[in-house]
Amino acid sequence: MSDATPLGPEDLKIITLARSARARNGVPEGAAVRDETGRTYVAGTVALDSLKLSALQTAVAMAVASGAQSLEAAAVVSAAETPAEADRAAVRDLGGPETPVHLAGPDGTLRVTVQAG
Repeated sequence: MSDATPLGPEDLKIITLARSARARNGVPEGAAVRDETGRTYVAGTVALDSLKLSALQTAVAMAVASGAQSLEAAAVVSAAETPAEADRAAVRDLGGPETPVHLAGPDGTLRVTVQAG
């Protein structure tokens, strides 16, 4: 389900942060999440032999490890056409089914916004 309304500045910010993480680290995906207090957590893809996490899973894990109780929004920058179900599940676990997940292309252009649920 795509969101037809323009994004606010806080959502544009997490897309920008996600895009920066992707470019800076040279990884396939960058992601950022915003918690209930407005703090942001930014991450890239983790691809170790013993641990593989998408950028969004890593950002959610960072939020949890830092004491976040909920999420207001999530963003991922990727070549994918839709957010992966595993990414939506991670956002849903912390933020609930209504949490928006914004997917932008590598150029930062929003492709789709879906609910985590």
